[in-house]
Amino acid sequence: MINLNFIYSEIFLALSIMALLLIGVFKKNSSTLIYNLSIISLFSCLALMFSFPFNENIKLFNESYQIDNLSTFMKILTIVSGIFVLISSNNYIQTIKINKIEYPILALSSILGMMVMISSNDLILFYIGLELQSLALYVLASFNRDNLLSSESGLKYFVLSALSSGLLLYGCSLIYGFSGSTNFFIIAENLTENSYGLTFGIVFILVGLAFKISAVPFHMWAPDVYEGSPTSVTTFFAILPKIAALTVFIRFLYVPFINLIDQWQMIIVFLSIASMLFGAIAAIGQKNLKRLIAYSSIGHMGYALAGLATGTNQGIHSSITYITIYLFMNMAFFCCLFMMKRDEKYFENIEDLSGLSKNHPMLSFSFLLVLFSLAGIPPLAGFFAKFYVFSAVIEESMYFLAVVGLLSTVIAAFYYLRLIKIIYFDKDKEKYEVNHNMGLKLTLILSSIFILFYFIYPSWLIQIIEKINII
Repeated sequence: MINLNFIYSEIFLALSIMALLLIGVFKKNSSTLIYNLSIISLFSCLALMFSFPFNENIKLFNESYQIDNLSTFMKILTIVSGIFVLISSNNYIQTIKINKIEYPILALSSILGMMVMISSNDLILFYIGLELQSLALYVLASFNRDNLLSSESGLKYFVLSALSSGLLLYGCSLIYGFSGSTNFFIIAENLTENSYGLTFGIVFILVGLAFKISAVPFHMWAPDVYEGSPTSVTTFFAILPKIAALTVFIRFLYVPFINLIDQWQMIIVFLSIASMLFGAIAAIGQKNLKRLIAYSSIGHMGYALAGLATGTNQGIHSSITYITIYLFMNMAFFCCLFMMKRDEKYFENIEDLSGLSKNHPMLSFSFLLVLFSLAGIPPLAGFFAKFYVFSAVIEESMYFLAVVGLLSTVIAAFYYLRLIKIIYFDKDKEKYEVNHNMGLKLTLILSSIFILFYFIYPSWLIQIIEKINII
């Protein structure tokens, strides 16, 4: 029972989900109430997270669940992202009429699964968290049943995700078979250098995890699912699962298998290089903004993996910093998309940006900030994200990886700058409605301020992340 004292946030979130379901069943037309209560639940969950000391390192339930600096920071990041996604997309889901009671409850269920994944120190517990996250996301992707693209994207994600989960589970069974345990610490103790079965197990699990962060060559679901899902769900897809999956990457590679770095390092390097290059090149021909951001996210996950490939604490810190800054950039981008509305219809094609600056100067400036930051142009936050990763990679003399990263940055800059050219220099189209949703404006303002002014005092984030030491 003592263990329960340290998982108040997870318990509270699980009880909130059950309570909200009951309210939804017994109270008619309660979708708005449940949506607001879901946001309040996440705020309460965040307050519970802050009630624990940051430097604790506690192992619970026979060392299968870990509370440490990594899990605390990543959970806070996940909950904050969830709050911002729900606040910013409130108006959107009402406009396209998907404001059902199940929508926020599914989002909370997915966040609960991510929190379990982030703290898991055991293959079985990790898999339970992964499936709780994924099952909710399957339904969310196809939530807009009146839209054929949404139904198609949900089915594609379900089929491909089920395949990747099967491969991942096979990898877990191999590791259990050859090490005699599913606990990360015991696996590390029972490790033998020449166990090919363990190597195969690592490969299968990395395939499953690479699918979750849409790394090449397991990216095939991302463009279609991003485009077909409701934009609010795409925002969720683009940010939250990547935080949880990156944490599992770190814990899985650096706790049980740090001594087998020679066997998994080249796999991570390949995933990183392939993702950076493919993400940069494939996005050039896109006409839909959500598909473009899908290919962009593939490239950005390549940069995050480059930090993990170093095998050092500095590399881990750079990857966590990257995903934190990437979160704010993506949040701002989707907030801008939510503001492109006219006659109860949302616009998401690149041509819809044409001449935007002439009618909407502030929205255009926000787009400008986000796109320059995604391209890695100083002094915006995106530049620092890439700088930290490349510094960690060069520190370990992995020059080829750094060169490929820089080349892909230059290639990717083309399609970001093309969007800016369309916004500022092309002929203007009909004016969009001014969106008065306070939550959306607040999210956009906060994320834009972070992107623009991060360079004034960048060390505050570094100082927090440097307290996370895995090796």
